[in-house]
Amino acid sequence: MKTAIIYASKHGTTQKVANELSTLLPQHDVTMLDAGKNHKIDLTTYDQIIVGGSIHAGMIQTSLQKFIERNTTSLLQKPLGIFLCCMDEKEAMNQFEKAFPEILRHHAKCCQCVGGEFLFEKMNFLEKLMTRKIAGVNETVSKLRYENIKALAQSMT
Repeated sequence: MKTAIIYASKHGTTQKVANELSTLLPQHDVTMLDAGKNHKIDLTTYDQIIVGGSIHAGMIQTSLQKFIERNTTSLLQKPLGIFLCCMDEKEAMNQFEKAFPEILRHHAKCCQCVGGEFLFEKMNFLEKLMTRKIAGVNETVSKLRYENIKALAQSMT
């Protein structure tokens, strides 16, 4: 089974989740594609698709948003999994609903909020300042939900 994992990652957390998913699908021929670097992705060559992004300042990455807009029809023709990295556990489902169109959420075999990370070593000054002020966090923190990542992988087997 050919599986494409299409993601957008600002600081590397979403890419880390995509890598983890690929290791949990050993029987699949997995291709990982960064939506920010691959603007023309041919979905016809894949049997199923997993799409993931992360929330920064209340928004999913523009590159992933544009990918979804350009490819909604194609995504609806394949088995689909969707994941979102989000540190705010209380707002994760609201953020998920804002990030991914309803039609895709209803079509997907599995939708998962997989937690997230604040990676201070990868943030610029302004990002650190905002994270300290809004989240009250002063250092790198990881709250990835590996059980949700595993559940997504299992649903796609």
